[in-house]
Amino acid sequence: MLSALSIRDIVLIDRLELALARGLCALTGETGAGKSILLDALGLAIGARADAGLVGQGAEQGSVTAVFDVPDDHPARAILRDDGLDAEGELILRRVQAKDGRTRAFINDQAVSVGLLRQVGDALVEIHGQHDERGLLDPSGHRALLDSFGGLDAAAAEVRRLWNAAAEARLAFTEHEASLARARAEQDYLRHVVGELDELSPEPGEETKLAEERALMMHSEKIAGDLAEAADAISSDSGLEARLNQALRRLSRVAEQAGGRLDQAIAAIDRTLVEAAEARDEIERAMRSLEFDPARLEKAETRLFALRAAGRKHNVAVDNLAALADRLREQLADIEGGEVKLARLSQAADAARAAYLKAAEALSAQRIKAAAKLDQAVARELKPLKLDKATFRTEVNVLAAEDAGPDGLDRVSFLISTNPGAPLGPLIKIASGGELSRFVLALKVALASRGSAPTLIFDEVDAGVGGAVAEAVGRRLAELARTAQVLVVTHSPQVAALARHHLRISKGGETKARNARVATRVDVLDHLDRREEIARMLAGATVTDEARAAADRLIENGP
Repeated sequence: MLSALSIRDIVLIDRLELALARGLCALTGETGAGKSILLDALGLAIGARADAGLVGQGAEQGSVTAVFDVPDDHPARAILRDDGLDAEGELILRRVQAKDGRTRAFINDQAVSVGLLRQVGDALVEIHGQHDERGLLDPSGHRALLDSFGGLDAAAAEVRRLWNAAAEARLAFTEHEASLARARAEQDYLRHVVGELDELSPEPGEETKLAEERALMMHSEKIAGDLAEAADAISSDSGLEARLNQALRRLSRVAEQAGGRLDQAIAAIDRTLVEAAEARDEIERAMRSLEFDPARLEKAETRLFALRAAGRKHNVAVDNLAALADRLREQLADIEGGEVKLARLSQAADAARAAYLKAAEALSAQRIKAAAKLDQAVARELKPLKLDKATFRTEVNVLAAEDAGPDGLDRVSFLISTNPGAPLGPLIKIASGGELSRFVLALKVALASRGSAPTLIFDEVDAGVGGAVAEAVGRRLAELARTAQVLVVTHSPQVAALARHHLRISKGGETKARNARVATRVDVLDHLDRREEIARMLAGATVTDEARAAADRLIENGP
């Protein structure tokens, strides 16, 4: 519900802090006192069209802040979470309107687009007035309202799921069909490429191995020369082995006289001679493997260049040629086995479509039954609202299967006729201002048990009626207020007397010293002030004791 409203520099309101409660709240006051300003300000906070004319005279900008207290599972919170915004605690909607026409929107002190502000605002507040064309008057929402009234939300969600499943199945079929057609057109080319790649028989890592082998063979002559010099340094007459053997012989001759002091040195030379012999053998083995073979080099180069040419031709890395061949073989296999898969996908798409149509047809039958019940519920509300000659009908047009959509086969419209024999038509086109408001009220009462926005606002729903009809309007508003917060702008004392809370809007005092103009003020009325206001509504300019007594009787008959 709307728990608080703060207004700064909007038209004739300089500063207003208003706390609101649950139940039915009446907003009354003399014509021109500024009731519409209050609604315009709230509309601005929930995403209505911006208007620089709303900024108070002499101010550079105006602002409106609306605070809502709603359950954790309220749809408005889901909208915020889906947009990645904070949705915890109170929901605080704020709009700043600048004099130059610019406007900024905030939710929980986070800057948002006006579109998102309006989306959240629509989930929190419904405003119904003589010129309002949203909510119940918008045909695009009638199907959802009927589903909600008939308890068909789960069935509608299942139809939507089956529609999506059928769409996915049909997409899989069409994509495979297109792929198969492309593959057929390229079949000869695919066979040719696969043949080339099979003949080449590339292997992952082969390019690197060949490049290293080629580089080694190209430098083998220089490497062989260096290896020969290294071998000579080890095994020539003046090489390492010869010198070590000479040192070993000399130490061996004097080892006995040294009393064991040379044993470790002799052992170390022995080990060195063994290591030197092993090094010589490895060098000789490497020399044999590096013997330059022009034919072998040419073969490696030919293979390497062939692999790289194939990679350039098919625009893939050489290491991916084998994977390319596998993929092209799969495409050829798809061509050969594609018809079987295509038939299987076609059957799946047909089955998914049949399941959707079966559920959609069942939902249509349920909607038709729910429409009849809704018509009866609204009809019961029309007579007390002085609309007993009017007819309300929920029209469910069942479309052809080819015109079906995610919401099923049905187009739902709320139609009315205000006089016997007159043709039915849309609410917004047939009803006059006062009739339209009462039709909306009758619909809201009929739909009340199926949920709505937590805050409902009715702007002069009692226009053009009085007495018993006005009382009937008030009692239906009070009935709505059992499950929602209802604010009603009214000139009817019968309606105001049925409210649990009463706000009086008046012009009094002056604005800030800028231009000494009259300001709009809002007062929360206690019992005595409320009695006086209702008496004024009954009597006019001069409030009499008789009017006060009549006001007491109206209040006593209230909730």
